Amino acid sequence: MDRQSAGWVSGFVGVVIFSGSLPATRLAVTGFDPVFLTLARASIAGLLGVALLAVFRQKRPARNDVLSLAIVSLGVVVGFPLLTAMALKHITSAHSVVFIGLLPLATAIFAVLRGGERPRLAFWLYSCLGSALVAGFAMTQGGSASLAGDLLMLAAIALCGLGYAEGAALSRKLGGWQVISWALVLSLPIMLPLALFTMPASWSTIGGGAWAGLIYVSLFSMLIGFIFWYRGLALGGIAAVGQLQLLQPFMGLVLAASLLGEAVSIPMLLTTVGVVACVVGAKKSATKPQPC
Repeated sequence: MDRQSAGWVSGFVGVVIFSGSLPATRLAVTGFDPVFLTLARASIAGLLGVALLAVFRQKRPARNDVLSLAIVSLGVVVGFPLLTAMALKHITSAHSVVFIGLLPLATAIFAVLRGGERPRLAFWLYSCLGSALVAGFAMTQGGSASLAGDLLMLAAIALCGLGYAEGAALSRKLGGWQVISWALVLSLPIMLPLALFTMPASWSTIGGGAWAGLIYVSLFSMLIGFIFWYRGLALGGIAAVGQLQLLQPFMGLVLAASLLGEAVSIPMLLTTVGVVACVVGAKKSATKPQPC
């Protein structure tokens, strides 16, 4: 298998893993506080990251890479997990995956800003249309939606896009799995003590579903998924492999319906399709990034 094909395969596995993140988070917040869940998943993954870096004897990143790693940590270790966990206290995971349709666009925007590219007008038209579709869908939900939940999801998408773009650029230098491992290790001295401090007073009331959700988001969403994802970006190119994120809303809707029994409405599905179409158009209209 050539380098580019290996990147596509690795990136696809990463997207499949990430597709289960929101349904798993929805399960986890039925038993755990969103703040503790964020701290616990980062701490568990961080300890595993320490072990990986030690086993493979990885050199410490250069001093000028620490800021980039801090941005990755803020975006994908702290920001996205915390904000989505808080949002899923107000909205269903099926509702939240519509917002995931904006993630490729958010990643592209931060990549454009970071790379100093000048996208064509069509890029911004697709961007505005996609955002309008999501906002319109949220407003039509009435009592079944939550303004707080929707705003939290939008903030989560923005931070995640920043973390993806920064991590993808840094993976060219450090390697795919090393980026997420070092980002987790960087946050561990803060996350682990806080996780211990915010532990539930009693574990006996926490159901099996919440435990399963915690295990999934800690091992797969927080670490294993990123190993495949950043490796895919490094091997296959950010622009090409990044488009695989377009599959994530569909996979997430299927998981929400099949595992959690949540209703997936026709408007929700049509909105997701519309958002994905806008992201595809925006991707094609954007200035091509520098090759990896």
